[in-house]
Amino acid sequence: MIGILLLISLGGIMRLDMLLWVAGGLLLLLLVVSVFIQQRNYKRLSAEYAVLNKVKHRTIEYDLVLKAMRLTVWHVDVQTRTITYDCDYRDTIDIATIAPGSDVETFCNTLLPEYKERISQCIIELIEGRTDHVREQYKFHTEHADRIYWGEMFAIVDKRDASGKAVSIVGTSMLIDKQKEIEQALIEARNQAEESDRLKTAFLANISHEVRTPLNAIVGFSEVLSDTVDERERTQLALLIKQNNARLLRLFDDLVNLSRLEAGSSRVHKTRFSMDDLLKDLEQKYSMLAEEKGLALKIDSHSEVLEPETDRDYLFQIMSHYVENALKFTTKGEVTMGCSLQLGALHAWVHDTGKGIEPEACSEKLFERFVKIDEFEQGAGLGLSICRNLAQSLGGKVGVESELGKGSLFWVEVPYE
Repeated sequence: MIGILLLISLGGIMRLDMLLWVAGGLLLLLLVVSVFIQQRNYKRLSAEYAVLNKVKHRTIEYDLVLKAMRLTVWHVDVQTRTITYDCDYRDTIDIATIAPGSDVETFCNTLLPEYKERISQCIIELIEGRTDHVREQYKFHTEHADRIYWGEMFAIVDKRDASGKAVSIVGTSMLIDKQKEIEQALIEARNQAEESDRLKTAFLANISHEVRTPLNAIVGFSEVLSDTVDERERTQLALLIKQNNARLLRLFDDLVNLSRLEAGSSRVHKTRFSMDDLLKDLEQKYSMLAEEKGLALKIDSHSEVLEPETDRDYLFQIMSHYVENALKFTTKGEVTMGCSLQLGALHAWVHDTGKGIEPEACSEKLFERFVKIDEFEQGAGLGLSICRNLAQSLGGKVGVESELGKGSLFWVEVPYE
């Protein structure tokens, strides 16, 4: 009996031990499964975090690029044909951003009339799928229409449905005023270079005549002079030789002066002097030439007594060119010189009663190199260009007022110190 009970007790213990082992195994299995699941969740969360972090950095970089390029980004809903601005980094505060969900026509209404129809047609072609992308330049005005800007847009189909039709369009816009200014400056520089080249060609074609004519006169009259017995004729020939010598020297002086001024090798030497003395020196220098042509050369009685501090030689050269031109193109009447103080600047002028110039020709172009109003008159077209360069060296400017048949008034204005 005791043996049976002992056997039963041993069997119960063995079963309990087996149950414990089974329970422990199950617990260990659950622990392993739990660790595996945790590791898998950790990897998934890490991957999602990395993606989110990457997207975050990508968004920041995207915004930085938009700011750096000063772009505005917008999209068009094809179904409703409305436009919405996602961001606007244009650096001008007076440009009003269109309200979200506005009609495309609202955007087109900000454009100038000559661009409105073309830009509107381009957007319609994108919406209807007739093109994949659009790049256009246009002008538009601000909210109060007080200023006009240049803009450039680029738009492309962003999303399509299963049939391939456009669902959404995304685009960017930017201001290109500086780019247009540079383009315009380049165009003007090119035109100026072409005009300068044309004038140089014309100058080279005419300079041979300008040089050859006085040279031929000097050589020819010199040969005749030796064979001339009559004293009156000898005097006349000597005078003609002298005049052609002066003309030839003047031509070369103009070429040298212009080259020196444009090279910047001339220096301004400011001194204080009397404008009355300068005008009297001019009157004395050209009085004989005026008398030969039967003209009156005088100083205006209303000229002010001024003592500027500037380069007297430069100012004398400018006024000399003006007087010589006035005497050249005036056949009757008078040539008057004068000066006055206008808005803190010395204003000196020479007025003649000559044939005058057409008002449309009285522009800055008249003071360009090699420009001649009358191609049949003597001269290489350098005098007025020299005047302008001399005046600019003094910090001043030159100009002309004239009317055909009523004479001309050439003036120079320099700072009065």
